[in-house]
Amino acid sequence: MSTTDSGPGLDELVGEWLDWGQVSDALHISVSKVRQLIREHHLAAAVPVPGGGQKVPAALIMDGEIVKGVPGVLTVLHDAAYDDRDALAWLFTPDESLPGRPIDALRENRGSEVKRRAQALGF
Repeated sequence: MSTTDSGPGLDELVGEWLDWGQVSDALHISVSKVRQLIREHHLAAAVPVPGGGQKVPAALIMDGEIVKGVPGVLTVLHDAAYDDRDALAWLFTPDESLPGRPIDALRENRGSEVKRRAQALGF
């Protein structure tokens, strides 16, 4: 899966982005720990606009913590051969059958259905 010229770009889908320093502040951890969380698929990062640095969608963090369910869904998506950019596009693309975006469902504690849908992508 990938965003195309016919649809919105990742920057437009996500909206608000945080650099690694801002993520560090939001989670009260070091930047090296942010890097580790991204590497271990607890968070996802992408370059939202060409020539920019890697950033993390602000919506992955809520109340000083990573949104419940995000690490599990990211792991499932990576197991289905999604890279961070594709995983973020999937999380932030509206799905009428949910309804809404998978990230919004996770933020509303409706993660089991999101995880089921993510698991189905691997088959």
